[in-house]
Amino acid sequence: MRILIVEDTARLSALLAEALAKHGFASDCAPTLAAADEAIAVASYDAIVLDLGLPDGDGLHWLDRRRSAPLPPVLALTARGTLAERVAGLDAGVDDYLTKPFAADEVAARLRALLRRPGPRAAPILAAGPISLDVAARRATVDGAALEISRRELDLLEVLLRRAGSVVSKDAIETALYSFDAEVTPNAVEAIVSRLRKHLDEAGVTGALHTIRGVGYLLEDRS
Repeated sequence: MRILIVEDTARLSALLAEALAKHGFASDCAPTLAAADEAIAVASYDAIVLDLGLPDGDGLHWLDRRRSAPLPPVLALTARGTLAERVAGLDAGVDDYLTKPFAADEVAARLRALLRRPGPRAAPILAAGPISLDVAARRATVDGAALEISRRELDLLEVLLRRAGSVVSKDAIETALYSFDAEVTPNAVEAIVSRLRKHLDEAGVTGALHTIRGVGYLLEDRS
């Protein structure tokens, strides 16, 4: 899952991104609302962690300005902690509200809870044939049996399940799996695909993940 952290304190956003990585989130950091706009324009996010007091404006005003375009779930992470401020934030459109100081484990738990909520923003369970993924719990199964794979392989499986039956380009996979500042080796995607294919084959879903040379990768929907 990919998260956008909109926070102007560089050390705080870096520490939060590092902590969230341990929970399976790839994070991009935007120090301003303008940078957040730029990030959203080029990448797809599962959720946004939003500070409300940014150098170039108010986070709630930014949400109101973007109301006409769909946004992923928004978790406000702010020093504004009075009851009136929390109510104002929820009424303005944030999906959850957490005041500073905070524990990274709670941020991760709240993000998982947001992703479990029903509605058009989230698809909690993704499936293609015998393969199933609980997006929020980060748990994959084949015919109900646990599929033991790494966090990065889970992220890849999610990307492929969301586009099951269609070819997903290597560039699209790389964009979904890695943050902007991550160092990605030339064969990183191929290596992850190879490992996931091996796990699927061992679980009895032989030949479900195909390489379409020069185009990308296809997870066959055998349902």
